[in-house]
Amino acid sequence: MPALSVRNLTMTFVERTLFADVSFDVERNDKVGFIGANGVGKTTLFRVLNGELDPTGGTVAFEKNTVVGYMEQHACSNPKTDVYHELLSVFAYLEDIEKEIAAVTAQIDNGTGDLNALVDRQTQLIEQYEVQGGLTYKSRTRSALLGLGFSEGDFTMEVGALSGGQRSKLCLAKLLLSRSTLLLLDEPTNHLDIRSVGWLEDFLRDFKGAMLIISHDRYFLDRVTNKTIELEHQKVMCYKGSYSEFIKKKQAYNDSLKNKYENDLKEIRRIEGIVEQQKRWGRERNFITAASRQKQADRIKEQLVAPESELETMRMRFEPKCESGNDVLICRDLAKQFGDKRLFEDVSLHIRKGERVFILGQNGCGKTTLFRILTGKLPPDRGEYDYGANVMPGYFDQMQQNLDLSKTAIDEVWDTFPHLTQTEVRSALAAFLFKGEDVFQPLSKMSGGERARISLLKLMLRGSNFLLLDEPTNHLDAASREELENTLLDYSGTMLIISHDRYFINKLAHRVLTLNPNGLKEYLGNYDYYAERIKAEGVQQAKSDTPKAEKPLNDYQLQKQRQSEERKRRTRLKKAEEEIERLDREIEETQAQLASPETATDYERLIELTNQLEELQAQQEAQYEIWEELSD
Repeated sequence: MPALSVRNLTMTFVERTLFADVSFDVERNDKVGFIGANGVGKTTLFRVLNGELDPTGGTVAFEKNTVVGYMEQHACSNPKTDVYHELLSVFAYLEDIEKEIAAVTAQIDNGTGDLNALVDRQTQLIEQYEVQGGLTYKSRTRSALLGLGFSEGDFTMEVGALSGGQRSKLCLAKLLLSRSTLLLLDEPTNHLDIRSVGWLEDFLRDFKGAMLIISHDRYFLDRVTNKTIELEHQKVMCYKGSYSEFIKKKQAYNDSLKNKYENDLKEIRRIEGIVEQQKRWGRERNFITAASRQKQADRIKEQLVAPESELETMRMRFEPKCESGNDVLICRDLAKQFGDKRLFEDVSLHIRKGERVFILGQNGCGKTTLFRILTGKLPPDRGEYDYGANVMPGYFDQMQQNLDLSKTAIDEVWDTFPHLTQTEVRSALAAFLFKGEDVFQPLSKMSGGERARISLLKLMLRGSNFLLLDEPTNHLDAASREELENTLLDYSGTMLIISHDRYFINKLAHRVLTLNPNGLKEYLGNYDYYAERIKAEGVQQAKSDTPKAEKPLNDYQLQKQRQSEERKRRTRLKKAEEEIERLDREIEETQAQLASPETATDYERLIELTNQLEELQAQQEAQYEIWEELSD
């Protein structure tokens, strides 16, 4: 039986049906990407799977031994607990075993109780402890925190002092280290920088269980998943393979449906033409032929399947109002710090016309601060920057601080571009999927994705020839991201982009820059090239580094190490004793040969046996020294 089996699942709210008759299976080791446009019901389906919502119809069945894990299970309830011990709490069952091992060992040492029963219980507990990961759970806890972007200094922070993003990462870490065999992951890469996402990918690829993942991170899905399920038009379609393979297979499937539909329509028209012709001829046999042909056409009509209309996506086109000079932006030795915290210094940069340059770096390294300096919203502490001739910058702010949330969609756009007519404004809004009454919706009531579309619309209407984009794909679904990518590929201007979307970077980048406290480092290529260089640099660094000190062992590991060393000592002691006895026998035999009359008259034989005796005695003396050392 599959780990998860969904049959004919239906969910309806009032008069709106989110999905109907949805059926799919997730096998024990499947890693499934669950995709679809925003608002189609993906998260609602997850809430049905974890038991939070009851479906309108259908069934959800889990295999008997399946343990389902999802983020809400692992919310941090004690704000006074520090980060390390909050995550360590998922291993409470191992800590209980440790306590019982210690109690049983104390009883054995004190000689209380049935010794044989206690030894058997101790052996059983130790085996259970090892099988369940007791020897590594503390190192896995530490690795998960570091991998998800926590520093060593964060380990002692109280959970109540964490930001929303940090708390989400801690909940994710608790979920990953739990004993779940089926993970339900809803946008797990949110709040993670590229390095942390890489760690998560490695963890999930090694995970011995099943998972169902909602994500808009297409590069992440390509790296982790082996099956893709798409929710569209209230139903699901399942495809073997990662996201990129799904895109190809879906296109081929839709093309075949469309071709079959068009061919069937042609065949129906051809047959009905014959029917009309037979009827015009008017003889009896013509009426019989016409009736037969009409049945043939009716059978094709009954099986006719019209392809679903494609979901509507944004239609955008960025066109610069004028052409810039060849030198677009030159930065010299920019530096910025807040209080005692130094973000960066010595940032120097030269961007030329037509380049698509991406800036990468860990969260909090100052990427957005650099953009705020370049847009005049913050002064640098040191250094300078200049824009070239005819450069018109346009800024996409991921925080959307350029939007007035008290306004409606149409007022926000029209107030920014008052020279446009109402028809022009509404046409532009319609291209970004704001139609009818949607244009009068206040921005304060919009989702993050809807606000992002308004920001992109304003940027498009500005006609800039140099785009500074801070995480432009955040909040956009896969279809909108692809539309933005294709639009930017056709854009004739220059771009400087901050992004964690590796699929997006791969498709567009001419250069990748990484920001660190000491400035920028350049990689001439897309994300795959950057990743290869980083990996090669890491290998080179590992070779040049001195060996690291071994991690301190816990009490149980020390006990196991001592037991292993004692077994080795006893083995070497026994071997030394056996060697001494063997040499004793050989020495006696040699002495006997020396005492024989034949040897006394054979000078060469006498010398040979004398040398042999001295060698055997020296070997025996060395074994005695080993025996004495091991005995002590």
